[in-house]
Amino acid sequence: RAMVPDWAWGGGPAPWMFEYIRTVDEGWQNRAGPWARVTLPDGQALDVVVVSRSRARDGRWWYVCEAVLTGRYETSEGRTVPVGVPTELLVPAEDIAPIPGEDYTAVPTEGAVSGRQWLVERLHRHADGRWARLHRRDCWQARGGDERVTTERARELLGADGVESCEVCRPAAGLRSR
Repeated sequence: RAMVPDWAWGGGPAPWMFEYIRTVDEGWQNRAGPWARVTLPDGQALDVVVVSRSRARDGRWWYVCEAVLTGRYETSEGRTVPVGVPTELLVPAEDIAPIPGEDYTAVPTEGAVSGRQWLVERLHRHADGRWARLHRRDCWQARGGDERVTTERARELLGADGVESCEVCRPAAGLRSR
């Protein structure tokens, strides 16, 4: 009997609990976004609510999500009861998958620059005339402070004097195949 809340012996939750649960659930559901499936670092799958998404400076997409985990609520009488508590998670884009039928168009998005998939790294002017190096947006060789450019501009720069193509991410291959 010690493991079961006192109100359970009376046949169900006390009336105050219905009011508390209704208030918590309505507040959370009013701001809830679409559901998605997340793969956690240990391989477990978890369904979450997508709150927002943003692009980091390195070009990587991250999602802010909320998982409903178990929390504890203490009543004014000192009893504790389990309740669902939205808990924030930050998830890299490669670890999140859409759930069919959910609409993600209203998810707030920060840092999206349409078509700017290429980076121009400014170099110190070299004796051979090089002044810039072109990278793919996600290249680990690109340094901070690089300029994002459109595909069209990247193609122009690829053939320009003084601009070299990164030997690590090889943007020329992607630009020529499009």
